[in-house]
Amino acid sequence: MAWASLVVAGLFEVLGVSIINKLHKDRNWQSLVLLILGFGASFLFLAYAMKTLPMGTAYAVWTGIGASGGAILGMILYGESKDWKRIIFITMVLGAAIGLKLTS
Repeated sequence: MAWASLVVAGLFEVLGVSIINKLHKDRNWQSLVLLILGFGASFLFLAYAMKTLPMGTAYAVWTGIGASGGAILGMILYGESKDWKRIIFITMVLGAAIGLKLTS
């Protein structure tokens, strides 16, 4: 259950990052509320996962999901570069997160 919670925390982290982009464009209170809710949920699920998982592993996986997810979302929704080198490095980040899961 801790690993599922950690993945959910990472997905909320991606949501929070995407809302930052929305907040820069819209500058309204709804975007600010969504930002607080997204990151708040992310921290709650991360805290729950860290009751069972080692802090270093949980934080690294959470950060990896957030960073990779944000980069992928940027490529899909915001027209950011889809250069093959960028995709390889995103794959490396995700591979490292999976490696931490396999060794924990």
